[in-house]
Amino acid sequence: MADISLNLFGRKLKNPVMNASGTLGYGREIEPLWRVSEMGVYVSKGLSLKPHHGNPTPRVWEVSSGMLNSIGLQNIGIDRFLEEYLPYFSETKTPVIINFFGFTVEEYVGCAERIKDDENIFALEMNLSCPNIKEGGIGFGKDPNMVFNLIKAVKSVTTKPIFAKLSPEVKNIVEIAKSAYEAGSDGLTLINTMPGVAVDIRKGVIPIKGGLSGPAIKPVALKAVYECRKAVPIPILGTGGIMSLEDALSFFMAGAWAIQVGTATFVDPYTIPRIIDGLKGYLEHHGFSSVSEITGITE
Repeated sequence: MADISLNLFGRKLKNPVMNASGTLGYGREIEPLWRVSEMGVYVSKGLSLKPHHGNPTPRVWEVSSGMLNSIGLQNIGIDRFLEEYLPYFSETKTPVIINFFGFTVEEYVGCAERIKDDENIFALEMNLSCPNIKEGGIGFGKDPNMVFNLIKAVKSVTTKPIFAKLSPEVKNIVEIAKSAYEAGSDGLTLINTMPGVAVDIRKGVIPIKGGLSGPAIKPVALKAVYECRKAVPIPILGTGGIMSLEDALSFFMAGAWAIQVGTATFVDPYTIPRIIDGLKGYLEHHGFSSVSEITGITE
């Protein structure tokens, strides 16, 4: 029998499948269809030190081979999430990765400090695509030195493992990955959305400027996973355009330890449990005993 569990940071997860941050809300929204606890880990919506209002509508726009979103990081704030939502995950023994962000180094550090040492909080995921308002609005994740200093600052206030979620909007993502690793990042999430716009030809306007996700960015994400896994010796969570079991397998083979599914859930809300079921069947059919046997097998 194939074993699809994952050993990561000294803990055993039931499987290596997660949701991408923001795509399952605060966790329970999908539960009329399937239980969040079916996943190895639930990844929270991006949380900030204080509640954030986000952008005006439209916030989502379907495009060929994907979707644009301009939610604007709307969220209820870290304190309310910990108070109102975390207890459910503790009751169901569902590990949680808390995705968080800030617009200054101080906001990142302050948010990390608020995240209590709950055993169900498996790790933190830093969204490094946010603009640094103290540095003229340049994205934190675009500058290697900024990445290094930010992760170093956050690592000084938490003992939880940290995944740095990197933006593909850089000249050399391997260089950014190396800076994150040297600063003490325990893992990487590859990749965040890519910037794009849509045109409404009926009105002759650009209705949305946002992040492109879905199948269109899969080759970019796979390249990032493949290159970064050879450059840094830390676990990688692969995400970007995973719509099926076949897509998930390609990320494992490129070097991802685990995968995150996002846009696919909006197309078919049962995609995640289907990938979990299919992964075990694939391994057994092909004579593999664990996911680790196919992880990074590409040269």
